[in-house]
Amino acid sequence: MKKSIYLLSLFIAVVYCKEATNKTMNTEVLKQGDSITKQVQQVAEFTGQQVTGVTVTSTERIFVNFPRWRKGVENSVVEITKDNQKLAYPDEEWNSWEIGSAVEDQKFIGVQSVVAFENKLYVLDTRSPLFGAVLDAPRLFVFNLSNDKLEKTYTLQKDSYYSNSYINDLRVDAKNNKIYCTDSGRAGLIILDMTSGKSTRVLDNHFSTKAEQSYLTFDNKKWENTINSDGIALDTKNDLLYFHALTGYSLYSVPTKGLANSTNTEVEKSVKLVAKTAAPDGMIFDENGTLYFADLENNKIMYRKQDGSIHTLVEGEKIRWADTFSIYNNYLYFTNSRINEVTADISNMTFTLNKIKLANN
Repeated sequence: MKKSIYLLSLFIAVVYCKEATNKTMNTEVLKQGDSITKQVQQVAEFTGQQVTGVTVTSTERIFVNFPRWRKGVENSVVEITKDNQKLAYPDEEWNSWEIGSAVEDQKFIGVQSVVAFENKLYVLDTRSPLFGAVLDAPRLFVFNLSNDKLEKTYTLQKDSYYSNSYINDLRVDAKNNKIYCTDSGRAGLIILDMTSGKSTRVLDNHFSTKAEQSYLTFDNKKWENTINSDGIALDTKNDLLYFHALTGYSLYSVPTKGLANSTNTEVEKSVKLVAKTAAPDGMIFDENGTLYFADLENNKIMYRKQDGSIHTLVEGEKIRWADTFSIYNNYLYFTNSRINEVTADISNMTFTLNKIKLANN
């Protein structure tokens, strides 16, 4: 009897210790998760205005953009000042176009991306409001950040885009004097010569630029959409351009030298499958050659080191379709565009600009 009581006491003690250990471990996990979540710092928020693009200049000027996917877009491009004012950039007149109005050369129609590079702000205008047909021709407006005046306009030539193109993002290649753009409406890349202004199309409907499927999955529910070449990132250390379809899981690269000097057939032959990844939107390299991208379906931001290993930077509810990235002072800035959550009316939805420290490489 004494032996039975002893064994019962021992069993209870073991169970208690196990439960106590599990509680301790769960608490530690929660604390760790909380600390990771707290690393995300909100920079700005926008109610009823769906932000997608962000760029931060070398002098810490912050610009964001709002695509004209619906009526009621207040401004296409906004500068967020250090005292948190949101100012139409470069002025209200540039941002005054409304759906149904006549197209004007010096008004934004449908801005999808903003990129600051060498004291210039490149504003990519799809000229395709409401995801409709291109109204005139997609273009890049280049503003001098010293005086905030328009310095140059690059208008894409007719044979480099389609009427249902949606020019999505860009990277500036100073070495080769080129600008590279993705087309997420019709799969392909566009190369723009910064001297001549000539634009050419490569990898048109190529397997590397085409969507791999017609949906993404969020909480076991399908978000139905087919989005081709979208994310783009320039590796200046190894002279490679990376690109990725949004509804797909394959990361590709192509040598920039080939893009500058080769025929379309030669470019196609130089395409390389780099890795299988999560489905991302925007992408960016840091100065160490680490590539940052989102895992849209799982509320994560990932990074890929030069050795090919892929890691999680942050995950959780503060990551809600991390759309576009920019880097300043060892911080990764990103927008939460919440695209998969939008159904119709967004007047009560809040979209945010955030930042988080880069990974220690």
